[in-house]
Amino acid sequence: MLVLLAFIIAFHITSAALLFIATIDNAWWVGDEFFADVWRICTNNTNCTVISDSFQEYSTLQAVQATMILSTILCCIAFFIFVLQLFRLKQGERFVLTSIIQLMACLCVMIAASIYTDRREDIHEKNMQFYYMTEGGSYGYSYILAWVAFACTFVSGMMYLILRKRK
Repeated sequence: MLVLLAFIIAFHITSAALLFIATIDNAWWVGDEFFADVWRICTNNTNCTVISDSFQEYSTLQAVQATMILSTILCCIAFFIFVLQLFRLKQGERFVLTSIIQLMACLCVMIAASIYTDRREDIHEKNMQFYYMTEGGSYGYSYILAWVAFACTFVSGMMYLILRKRK
């Protein structure tokens, strides 16, 4: 049982780390001479432009930012509640509250990555003065980590739903 508990804790911490990296790091769309994410666009690895309300489709990027931040916060809250429930639940009860919060984090990261997937071309086309070098790019590792974090938080949420507290 102790090994299972250690695995669940490590898996949850890994999920949180993936969410932090995907949210913070600047590699959602990358190419040879540029990298961009939901916070800024950098060309020539030195010239960075912060994404602000002067961008068209700024509200779309704000939605991605907000849901990624919310998913990270919910994942951390779920871990805190899991630790509390370890000491407060009676034997045989399930970790339902932890599961619900973790699945909400899963939903938020899925929404953020889906919005970015769907609207990326429109964002780049409507802001060509900033994204002029990004035509030959591809999705970067932060974007991929967001989708991996989605899968991890989903599996973690389902594990909490199935898991019962034992002695």
